[in-house]
Amino acid sequence: MGATDISQGNTAGDAPEIGRLRGEVQREHDMYLRALADFDNYRRRVDRDRASATESGNRSLILSLLEIADGFENALAHLSDAPESVVEGLQALNRKLAATLESQGVTPFSSLGEPFDPARHEAIGSVQSREVEPGSVADEVQRGYKWGETLLRPARVRVAQ
Repeated sequence: MGATDISQGNTAGDAPEIGRLRGEVQREHDMYLRALADFDNYRRRVDRDRASATESGNRSLILSLLEIADGFENALAHLSDAPESVVEGLQALNRKLAATLESQGVTPFSSLGEPFDPARHEAIGSVQSREVEPGSVADEVQRGYKWGETLLRPARVRVAQ
């Protein structure tokens, strides 16, 4: 038998073997595609979890900085008898802190005179007021902040009766 006999072989007898091998290749290919999809899903989940953890850590740090900003606002409101250099120094630090917060997308929002909105305000009491409509914010005890378009901290307010 020559080389031509080997290449022409018994194709009818090989058909079941070829079919079996094709099926095996198809199963292996399907497993490969499934593993690739699983890995892609895993990568996306890890990226999402990492972003969430980063945002959570940033949120915690920013909320701590807001407590410092509140302290500056309270201090600046009670510095009437302090030396001018102390007042100027505290004002400069307050501006720097506000600029740092703003660079991170954190902005304060004003509530005075606005209708009370439980999604943006935390009512801590009510007061009699002729200056604003009943149901509106008459006094802002603690300023509210947004982080981009998300509410970071609601304003603590007193509502007019």
